[in-house]
Amino acid sequence: MLRWFGGSAPGAPAALPDDARMVWNDPPLWAVGSWPTHLLRTAETDTGRIAVFGSCSASDNDVTHAASLDNPAPLLRRWAGSFTAVRTHTGIVDVFADGALACPLYTVSTPQGLVWGSSALALAPLAGNRVDTEWLAAYLWDKRAPAPGRSPWKNVVPVRPGQRLTLTPDGAAAATTWWSPSTRTYVEAVARLRHLLTESVRARTLVPASTDLAGLDSTTLAVIAAAVSPTPVTAITAHPDGQPSGGDLTYAALLTMPGLTRMLLPLRARHLPFTPADVLLPATDEPAPSTTTWTMFSAQLRLATAAGATAHLTGDGGDNFTLPPPTHLADLVRSGHWLRAAADIMGWARLRRIDPRPLALAALQADAQRLARTSPTRPPWLTAPPPPPPPGVPTRAAGDANTELIGNVRTAARAAYADTQLAHTLGIELHNPYFDAAVLETALSAPAAARFSTHRYKPLLLDAVGDLLPAPHRNRTTKGTFVSAFHHGVRANLPHLLDQTDRHLAALRLINPAPLRTTLHHAALGVETPWATLLRTLAAEAWLATLETTPSSAWRGKGAR
Repeated sequence: MLRWFGGSAPGAPAALPDDARMVWNDPPLWAVGSWPTHLLRTAETDTGRIAVFGSCSASDNDVTHAASLDNPAPLLRRWAGSFTAVRTHTGIVDVFADGALACPLYTVSTPQGLVWGSSALALAPLAGNRVDTEWLAAYLWDKRAPAPGRSPWKNVVPVRPGQRLTLTPDGAAAATTWWSPSTRTYVEAVARLRHLLTESVRARTLVPASTDLAGLDSTTLAVIAAAVSPTPVTAITAHPDGQPSGGDLTYAALLTMPGLTRMLLPLRARHLPFTPADVLLPATDEPAPSTTTWTMFSAQLRLATAAGATAHLTGDGGDNFTLPPPTHLADLVRSGHWLRAAADIMGWARLRRIDPRPLALAALQADAQRLARTSPTRPPWLTAPPPPPPPGVPTRAAGDANTELIGNVRTAARAAYADTQLAHTLGIELHNPYFDAAVLETALSAPAAARFSTHRYKPLLLDAVGDLLPAPHRNRTTKGTFVSAFHHGVRANLPHLLDQTDRHLAALRLINPAPLRTTLHHAALGVETPWATLLRTLAAEAWLATLETTPSSAWRGKGAR
């Protein structure tokens, strides 16, 4: 069963999901699925009530104190974790949306009032249960493409991250900003990041837990977890079968410490990308990042549960804020730091073996968007045009390093939520501490230029927690890659993949099957492949297929259709 929560304005509920367990009756607040006590905490005082959904470092006293405050936002900002807080007072409901978008929220307008919830898939029946093909077209073009105010489902509207949704008994709804970045010195940001990562991991290891053990980001979390968890932590390293050493295996073998049990997951032919798994792919709010690797992902999660874990921590999101592109160049030029800008342009060009002139031009134009990424090349199989920019935003927005970082993290965090939905169907909590809103806010508070270096690998993270790691891990500048596995996976599953090219996406006229089939043939031969777009296309096709076989959420009440 899908795990999610939601509610509506004070008064009689507009609609209720059939499987709802009421947290409060008025204003209506419900939870669906299994919600253990460490993921749902409530408190009530003379002045208000609060419910906190998700992992959170707050103590029970902190939660009670927040319930008593007219404005708990300053307190919520100090908590580590990824969570949504719902507070009621004097007949008003305040829903505090997560600032990093790791806990997405959505709303649906019904004739009887607004209904909100943490799952677009669950809310979709209230809005006609129709996929938004314009959102899907934007997703296929570029998952970071702007699709303001849209979700994968028609008339299911996302709540903007970091917003407080206020609902009143008269049916009015208003959104105001409660989360925003601060400014700190680099030293202050480093100290706060260490504290937040420690408390974030501690909150997630109150139950038996496992972690990835691969690159620097996941290794850092594994080390912290072993130090703070009350029970031993299982650290899992995936590797090609028959490879006794090298890559992640070499570094995993060097990590020996109390409280950490290392475990290997040999990847065999049945684990190749695109291979049908023996566990059917569940339906999610949107195409999940792990869709095309579901056979490997599900095997890893089942290995974790077999080891006794009920929560699994990943290093996803670490690259997003600790290994940024040179977007800070726009800030340096804008502030007149020409020598540092020139040095970083040349350093990045040497590192990437690219011509420095386009970088210099983008920096002179203060074009952080272009510095963040090159313009995506349109794959030949996409038939929909690239999505237009949001109203009022020019084609080439100036932006700055922080704006790009926020957008990058929020896009990845929202997509990763679909992976947490996949994991829940296997009975395990999936956690991504690097997507915590407090972690993002702390990274943003440091000077953008200090987050970037062509000479040091992930300086912000290593300055914060590097002393916790053995020297080989501190000095590591690479991570394991599995690109060859994707080529092998296409080759092994080519007939099945070719069969998918003229189904749902083709019927929606979003793709042309012929060029897609050509790309798949080339990938099977080992030719350089536009993996990012190809994987999104195949994931979207698989996602649409799951929707055909998954019953819609059932609702009752006046607002239900």
